[in-house]
Amino acid sequence: MARPKRSISERLLEAQVAIDNSLNIPAILNAVSVFGYDQPRLQAARALYDEVMELVAAQKREYGDQYEATAVVNAAWETADLAYKRTLKVCRILFKGNASAAGALNLSGSRKKSLSGWLEQATTFYTNLLNTPDFITALLEFGYDQAKLEAEAALVQAVYDANAVQDKERGEAQEATLVRDAKLDELDEWVARYKQVAQLALEDSPQMLEQLGWVVKA
Repeated sequence: MARPKRSISERLLEAQVAIDNSLNIPAILNAVSVFGYDQPRLQAARALYDEVMELVAAQKREYGDQYEATAVVNAAWETADLAYKRTLKVCRILFKGNASAAGALNLSGSRKKSLSGWLEQATTFYTNLLNTPDFITALLEFGYDQAKLEAEAALVQAVYDANAVQDKERGEAQEATLVRDAKLDELDEWVARYKQVAQLALEDSPQMLEQLGWVVKA
């Protein structure tokens, strides 16, 4: 049966206990110093641990920024979609039987569910509306002037902009995860090697090995 994968918090706790107790318990420090793990070397390991902790916090901040950016995208999309669908219904009524308008504004069929698909449809819709004076004139009958259409087009652009920010935040969060994981692996390797040395240095003092967080098997 495969051993359960340890959580990041468990890995960090193991390192913290082993390093701090080695530094703070003179008998342990003296024993491991014989094998090259003196105070400066252990303090360097503590600095590595602190660096990992900072990277863990940074990674969480980056994902928090990503989640916030996602919420902004969803809110902008919801607002723009409401205006778009309402205007789309008006155009379907107004331009019924008008093949030119139906093609230019993509009036038939369902709206795409993906953000990229929706952006394509909505952008095409407003671009062709605003670039066709006859369409704008016809929409005046329903209370739509150029300013209103431009305002709705701006809502679609806001979705584009918010999505660009989300993509940036997603990339930064992924990069922060890679950096954190690499440094955490480095700490894990240090702990694994130190554990072997500590077991050798403290083989006659199992209780001190347990003070480092490692249970001695009978």
